[in-house]
Amino acid sequence: MEASLLRQCPLLLPQNRAKTVYEGFISVQDGSTCIFYHLFIYFFSKGRDFHLRIELPEDLQMKNARLLCSWQLKTILNGYHQIVQQRMQHSPDLMSFLMELKMVLEVALKKKQELCPPPPPPQFYSSLIEEIGILGWDKLVFVDTCLSTIKLKAEDASGRKHLITLKLKAKYPAESPDCFVDFPVPFSVSWTPQVTDQPQIGVRIAVLPITVPLSAGLVMYPCHCSWNFQIWYDTSSLISIYGQFLAALESLKAFWDVTDEIDEKTWVLEPEKPTRSATARRIALGNNASIHIEVDPKHPTMLPECCFLGADHVVKPLGIKLSRNIHLWDPENSLLQNLKDVLEIDFPARTNLEKSDFSMDCGICYSYQLDGAIPDQVCDNPQCAQPFHQICLYEWLRGLLTSRQSFNIIFGECPYCSKPITLKMSGRKS
Repeated sequence: MEASLLRQCPLLLPQNRAKTVYEGFISVQDGSTCIFYHLFIYFFSKGRDFHLRIELPEDLQMKNARLLCSWQLKTILNGYHQIVQQRMQHSPDLMSFLMELKMVLEVALKKKQELCPPPPPPQFYSSLIEEIGILGWDKLVFVDTCLSTIKLKAEDASGRKHLITLKLKAKYPAESPDCFVDFPVPFSVSWTPQVTDQPQIGVRIAVLPITVPLSAGLVMYPCHCSWNFQIWYDTSSLISIYGQFLAALESLKAFWDVTDEIDEKTWVLEPEKPTRSATARRIALGNNASIHIEVDPKHPTMLPECCFLGADHVVKPLGIKLSRNIHLWDPENSLLQNLKDVLEIDFPARTNLEKSDFSMDCGICYSYQLDGAIPDQVCDNPQCAQPFHQICLYEWLRGLLTSRQSFNIIFGECPYCSKPITLKMSGRKS
């Protein structure tokens, strides 16, 4: 048995003369391994060594033996402890148990590999590094250790910074990566899987002038006319995705110009910190009134969807002006300027509004935001004009004996001035 043990487990050695204590390593085949280190790819197949210690009784019977494992071995055998105990109880000697233990380890490692997808081939990493180098390392913001998640940055014509996150798949470039951007419209990537090593050459009319090295597979040649003709290699890569990303930024420039002007020159109540994908704005008008607009990303200077919020004596005149002056809307002007002309008002900036001009907190819960909502119900009494959260006012009116309800409209008294107040529920409350 000693010769067989030394041949099967050469790294597991006895620690005393009685050979009741063995310590060392047990080797198990673990398929292929791929390591990415300092821009070099190492791809090889070898066994894995696990440290263990076995303490046998004086009679050398395995059923009374003690097995001590390293934390790596414990992790692999997690869920197999009962099987290992059974093998120890039924193995006639140490050699038989070690063979059984190897088989259990190989099964455990195989199942772990099935749960974790195998690493991409070395060509995946080498081609990806080459593409990033061609695109420019200065555009790289983040890359994880597995090169499966990449973030690239870009600036639009107005100097705004944007990010695109790419989730690469193991079969890249045969499969297109998942792209994530902060856009107000869906961003769909045109992707043609690479099926040959020799790309085809074609001609395409370009919307956005892009200049990258010829080796990147995409070259722009401007001509003396209203079009730019682009000569490209018809393959899909980071270069093509980045080019489509830049083209999308250019197409959304007018939309972001509109929203940036609104954010800079008015008091935007919602959202507090608008993202690049946000199309809606709630703008303060003063006197506890506001306007909610929904900007069309494809036609940002056209008349947006408008909804006035506030006391009737404040918002009704604004609605009348909008209907009367809608013919004055000029798409050549900015959206903000058109709103000023049509509504015949100047939007107050946040720095110019006093707290008395626009009360921010709910008159019932004394907070501004409640579950993401801000006060949007206002008392119609001009001397009061106290704002409330819809849910707060609903609960208040429902608790009054004098309140009455007709369908989704509740009639009651203002908690502040006791004047009549009407609440039209936008959704059913329980």
